[in-house]
Amino acid sequence: MIDIDVARKLRDAGLAWEPTDGDRFVIDIEEMRDEPFMLSSMVVERSTGRANTPLFRFNGTTEWALDSVEQHEVVWIPREEQLRELLGEDFLALRRIEDGTFTVTLRSADGAQREVPAPHAEDALAGALLIHLADRRRD
Repeated sequence: MIDIDVARKLRDAGLAWEPTDGDRFVIDIEEMRDEPFMLSSMVVERSTGRANTPLFRFNGTTEWALDSVEQHEVVWIPREEQLRELLGEDFLALRRIEDGTFTVTLRSADGAQREVPAPHAEDALAGALLIHLADRRRD
């Protein structure tokens, strides 16, 4: 799972999120950043709040009382396959290096190939997506 700070950078770089079942997110307050949640009709479901604001409702019993949270108060944590899909045709390869780290090969906007290394596959993909989003903004 990518770090919330990286997920925040993706959001701030323009990554749009259409929530769907199976998506992971964290509530962006210090006490809860280490508690990922997953959208699921049995536990956390999408809803609409006042003024048509997107809302996530928590169902059932939890260790603490949390009825709902607005979408703007959470940070989406994309999964590995979602990161790959978001890179689209510019994603060329994901390789594991001998030292155990991972490298994503990405095609930049100018057509050149770029290597993005990181300790975990998701982190390398997220780094590549940050570059991809920055390239799009420049175009």
